[in-house]
Amino acid sequence: MKKLFLIITVFILVSSCGSKPETENAIETIAVQNQVVILTQAQLKNVAISTSKIEQQKISAIIKVNGKIDVPPQNMVSVSMPLGGYLKTTKLLPGMHIAKGEVIATMEDLQYIQLQQEYLTTKSKLVFAETELARQKELNQSKASSDKILQQAQMEYVSQRITLSALAEKLKLININPQNLSENSLSKSVNIYSPIDGFVSKVNVNIGKYVNPSDILFELVNTTDIHLNIKVFEKDLDKLFIGQKVIAYNNQSDKKHNCEIILISQDLSAERTAEVHCHFEDYDKTLLPGMYMNAEIETVKNNAAVISEDAIVSYEGKDFVFVVEKEKEYKLMEVKIGIKQKGFKEVLNPNVLTDKSIVTKGAYTLLMKLKNKTEE
Repeated sequence: MKKLFLIITVFILVSSCGSKPETENAIETIAVQNQVVILTQAQLKNVAISTSKIEQQKISAIIKVNGKIDVPPQNMVSVSMPLGGYLKTTKLLPGMHIAKGEVIATMEDLQYIQLQQEYLTTKSKLVFAETELARQKELNQSKASSDKILQQAQMEYVSQRITLSALAEKLKLININPQNLSENSLSKSVNIYSPIDGFVSKVNVNIGKYVNPSDILFELVNTTDIHLNIKVFEKDLDKLFIGQKVIAYNNQSDKKHNCEIILISQDLSAERTAEVHCHFEDYDKTLLPGMYMNAEIETVKNNAAVISEDAIVSYEGKDFVFVVEKEKEYKLMEVKIGIKQKGFKEVLNPNVLTDKSIVTKGAYTLLMKLKNKTEE
């Protein structure tokens, strides 16, 4: 009896294992069959079905990006005092407009007087060295002076010329014209002039403060050449080109600004974005450096495969269309959707729909019938 029971048990197990693939195949067959809707003649009369082929159209898409207002490096100036000194006077305030060549500050320090003194002293020594060199040349011609003395005179003359030239350049650094300097015009104060037309963006000093040569007193910006610096993700870079139009706007204003792409960076950041620089077609004084902006870039595809958006049905997070298999028989096929425009949607896998008739009207009715069939 025990042997008989064991044989029966093994037979049951083997039978159950052998039938499992058949069950799975049956389930898979039902799943495949459920992708097809077959209408009766009566149902076809009640369902308005229209079909069409996949089309080729020119479509455009909008890339939405963000960035900020920027200015070229040559339009931003940091003002410092090369020799240091004390700030005597200034009238600058952030936001103030300044003209090129305008006095923006006055500095004073004892070293300015010493530098002017050294220049004038060296200038006098140069006159003496030049006279002495001429005298030694005459003496040397009559052999009343040795060649060595003449060479020393020449060396002294050249040395004084070099020193005078170096001091003149130092005076120019603090905006003193050496040619206008005399013993009657010595001054402990020097002026700082604006190198550009523009606005004051930062004031880092106050009256009476001592500044070192490396300290920045003021920061100036010329806003006439401001541009928009936007961040574009790597996947969208191939859609951009120089001269492409961009529309920029700020969330705080309804005003839109027309721009044009002038430069596309070839480097990617850690966030996989590249900087794209755009030039404003019209200068707007309300746009300030550092201001955050949103922008829209229109991209165009000349030959995109599209179908009517009425043909697309969404089911379980995917997109499908129904294609005509044969008369009164419609098959559900998955498609990948891209850009949407004016009632049409781009198909990213058009090869699966080549030469097929696609249901453009009544697609959702077919989907409902398919779902009801699956639930049964």
